[in-house]
Amino acid sequence: MRINERRSLWRRLRPYFTVFDVPLMLIICALLSVGLVTLYSAGIGIPGKVEDQLRNICLAFMVMWFVANVSPQMMMRIAVPAYVIAVALLIGVALFGTIKLGARRWLHVGIDIQPSEFMKIAMPLMLAWFFQQRAGHLRWQDYGIAAVLLAIPVGLIVKQPDLGTALLVVAAGFCVIFLAGLAWKALIALFVAAAASLPVIWSVMHDYQRERVMTLIDPTSDPLGKGFHIIQSTIAVGSGGMTGKGWTHGTQAHLEFIPERTTDFIFAVFSEEFGLTGNLVLMFLYLLLIGRGLMIAGNAPNFFTRLLAGAVTMIYFTYAFVNMGMVSGILPVVGVPLPFMSYGGTALLTLGLGAGILMSIQRHRKLVQT
Repeated sequence: MRINERRSLWRRLRPYFTVFDVPLMLIICALLSVGLVTLYSAGIGIPGKVEDQLRNICLAFMVMWFVANVSPQMMMRIAVPAYVIAVALLIGVALFGTIKLGARRWLHVGIDIQPSEFMKIAMPLMLAWFFQQRAGHLRWQDYGIAAVLLAIPVGLIVKQPDLGTALLVVAAGFCVIFLAGLAWKALIALFVAAAASLPVIWSVMHDYQRERVMTLIDPTSDPLGKGFHIIQSTIAVGSGGMTGKGWTHGTQAHLEFIPERTTDFIFAVFSEEFGLTGNLVLMFLYLLLIGRGLMIAGNAPNFFTRLLAGAVTMIYFTYAFVNMGMVSGILPVVGVPLPFMSYGGTALLTLGLGAGILMSIQRHRKLVQT
């Protein structure tokens, strides 16, 4: 009788332990493994990095598992409260935030939290819910309202200032607006308007932001100052050659020429030690990650889940593209980590949350079909 009871209990609990999408999980585990190997080398001389990252990974998997068990219907119900709370926290940062390294990005609530990280997920949730309510009878005014919903938190994040996070929120929000059916003519008009507004944007940028753009154009103008980071990271990327210098044998990293080598610039460490061959393998893994996300979005059961899955996938793409472009010297330094590789707890939790959303959408698509 006890054996039958145990089997019955397992049958009831089994769905909660089989929520992980196997292809997506394998890709994420591969990226995390590569990240830990690279972090071990990058963190030589910095004790505790690998151990802390293993703890962060465990927390991210817990968040992923929890979110994967949340139905898309529940996500729709919490979309508006999540957005409102995230905006309220951003306003709290503007009024009472903690200043670190010249930026007001943190809010102390017993511990220091960075509310802008929550907006990376709250924003696409809100916009996906908004367009779901208007599915089938969208008007151009709806896109205007969506743009306002996007502009409010982005403006608060830019004011902190935190251009890297603002860029990620814009990418996630714009992806939802585009996938909702934004016409190509409107898209072209937006790009023209953005290009025309560049002088205005330049005039309101902070001095250090302008310096980053000028350094991108000519890093050799200040090789020992503003251009030092870009010059050293590009040297590391190029010096790896075809096959790299070998694991733990990167000179730029271990002689401490590479800044933030365990976080934003970990790609430079990887490139130096594993070369072009390693970079191609890494890019292939990211292509698989993005492709799996797009596949889940394409097979999503309704408008809300399709938009949400597309936005989460765009977050992954933007993380990888901006980080690699920044380290390679083709984009300004904006402080965006490399997904599932860079050291850090908050960003990894956000990425795990996004993966959980994708797995929930995939899991409930199967349940709807069966």
